[in-house]
Amino acid sequence: MQSSTHDGFDLAFLDRQPESGEGDPVLMIHGFASSHYVNWVSPGWFKTLNDAGYRAIAFDNRGHGASSKSYDEADYTPVKMASDATALLDHLGIERAHVMGYSMGARIAAFMALSDPDKVATLVFGGLGIGMIDGVGDWDPIADALLAEDPAATSHPRGRSFRAFADQTRSDRRALAACIAKSRELLSEQDVARIAQPTLVAVGTTDDIGGSPDELAALMPNASAFHIEGRDHMLAVGDKTFKQRVLEFYAENPL
Repeated sequence: MQSSTHDGFDLAFLDRQPESGEGDPVLMIHGFASSHYVNWVSPGWFKTLNDAGYRAIAFDNRGHGASSKSYDEADYTPVKMASDATALLDHLGIERAHVMGYSMGARIAAFMALSDPDKVATLVFGGLGIGMIDGVGDWDPIADALLAEDPAATSHPRGRSFRAFADQTRSDRRALAACIAKSRELLSEQDVARIAQPTLVAVGTTDDIGGSPDELAALMPNASAFHIEGRDHMLAVGDKTFKQRVLEFYAENPL
């Protein structure tokens, strides 16, 4: 792991070139309560991309993993989190990259495409479809579950799930509670329509969080939808058909 500094945060990242030499860069942005390792290394994305000749880059979002933590909700807007991604590309001297985000990371990638379009060659929105515009349900109980002294006292199913996930990954639950308060900012249909990069929207067919990939793709000028068959929100990220479709998408839209 390496580290770069931006906006007062130390951001841990992993940058791995393929054995074949220099490859086109793919910047991966992980989801809420996750990390670069949980979303991208463990499910095999680094190996998949490196084996296909791509340079794989992923970082721990502020408040997550090995990066700096803050308990100030104002630090976790998608605009600020997207600026971390842009700053990392600048730190690495990368002018333009494929950008792939999962769940919260997809939202951050969308904000990045709007704020710094020249940096973003293509987009993959994993685990987030029309929920980017309509919202992804009531997540206030998740913040309550994260802050609860006794996780067994949490009755909200999604709250229990994310609390267990946070405990499993040994996350800073107070930082995550601050993050979830501000990181769910919605985009409008007009915002999404301004994202002109080639975009792949991929959501699991049993995902009850992300919303329809078809509905989101239909609002964008250059987007297509992919259904990750039989996968829910937690399992879709490592699905082999998802990986294969992403590689096809990159071959169709070279840097």
